[in-house]
Amino acid sequence: MSRRIVVAAVLLVVSCAVAFPARAQTAPPPRRIVSMIPATTEMLFAMGAGDRVVGVSNYDHYPPEVERLTRVGGLADPNVERLLAMKPDLVVVYASQQELKAQLTRAGIPFYDYVHRGLPDITGTMRSLGTRIGEAAAADAAARRVEAQLEAVRARVAGRPTPRTLLVFGREAGTLRQINASAGVGFLHDLLVLAGGTDVLADIGRQSAMLSTEMVLLRAPDAIIELHYGQSLAAENVERERRVWDALGSVPAVRSRRIYLLTGDEFVIPGPRIVRAAEQFADVLHGR
Repeated sequence: MSRRIVVAAVLLVVSCAVAFPARAQTAPPPRRIVSMIPATTEMLFAMGAGDRVVGVSNYDHYPPEVERLTRVGGLADPNVERLLAMKPDLVVVYASQQELKAQLTRAGIPFYDYVHRGLPDITGTMRSLGTRIGEAAAADAAARRVEAQLEAVRARVAGRPTPRTLLVFGREAGTLRQINASAGVGFLHDLLVLAGGTDVLADIGRQSAMLSTEMVLLRAPDAIIELHYGQSLAAENVERERRVWDALGSVPAVRSRRIYLLTGDEFVIPGPRIVRAAEQFADVLHGR
C-alpha cells in the first residue's frame, strides 16, 4: 500500500461521524456478508461471524483468514460487478459511497452504513453491527472485552505526568514536509489521551491538521509519536526517518530523543485491535 493511499485512509477514518444501521434488521440474519471496510471486517471476526464474510476490500489483511476471501475493491473503486455476482445478503459500506448504495438498492441488496467519529464509536459500531446480523450478545461480549482492555490501559497510566505529544500519521519520507497530524477530535486524539498523553493540537477542532515546521516549533511537544502502516517503513529505515526530526533541535521532544516511530495497521483501522495501539502509546510515553 502506497504512503499516499495510507494517509488518505487515515484522513478518511478520522473524518467521519457515527455508526448506524441503514435499514431495519431483516429475517433471517444475513449469511453472506461483504465488508468494504477493514475495521468492520475485524469486528465481524471478533464477534464470531467471520464464517459469514464472503468478500472484503482490497485493503483487508487481518485476521489472516481474510487473505483467502474475494476482493471487491475499495472506497474509491468498488468492483460492483464482482460484488453483485457474489449474491451477498448484506454489504457493509462507507456512508459516503452513495453511488454504490444506489446500485445495491436497485439490486435489492441490503447494506449497513458505516461512519465513524471517536474512540467510543468503535465498540458502539461493534454492537450496532452485531445487532444487525443477529449476533447482539456475541458483539456485546466482544465490545466489553475491548472496553475492559482500554480501561486497563487508562488505569495503568493514571496519575502519571502527561507529556505534551504530537501524533503524526503522515509526512513526506525523508523530509518534514506535508506533516499530517491528529488534532483535537477523533479516535486517534481520544486514544492518545487515554494512553496518558496531552495532545498538543487539542485546541484544533478537527480530526487532522497539516503542519508546517514553524507550527511544530511553536507547539513545542515533549514527545512525538509518528505512525507508519503496512509496508510504508522498512525496519532498516527507522533510524534514518527518526533523524529527520533533528532539523528541529530546539523542540523538547527532539532534544530529549523522545521521537517514537510505530508501525502497524492497528493505528489506522478503528477496530478491536485498537487496544494494541493504546498499549503501544502507553509503552512509549510511560514505559512498559
